[in-house]
Amino acid sequence: MSEKQRKSFTAQFKAKVALEAIRGEKTLNEIGREFGIHPNLVGQWKREVQEHAAGLFEAKRGPKPVDPLADPEKLYAEIGRLKVELSWLKKKVDPYL
Repeated sequence: MSEKQRKSFTAQFKAKVALEAIRGEKTLNEIGREFGIHPNLVGQWKREVQEHAAGLFEAKRGPKPVDPLADPEKLYAEIGRLKVELSWLKKKVDPYL
């Protein structure tokens, strides 16, 4: 017996089919017949695009993430603090350990 291989579709193809369904010019059955896929799959892809459409615009809003390496003054202050701590520790260490 030969096993049936599942079809895999690219993201670009899925988006094309889903946008066609969102336009509403054709029924899901017509779109499925046109692209050679089951109408349930067309509806599923349409729902998925509609649910995730808001996420496309959220990433562009709000402040940009701050890179901790971008502010050299903070880095120099941290280096100075660490040097002070190190020198203090060197004074407190027992040389006979």
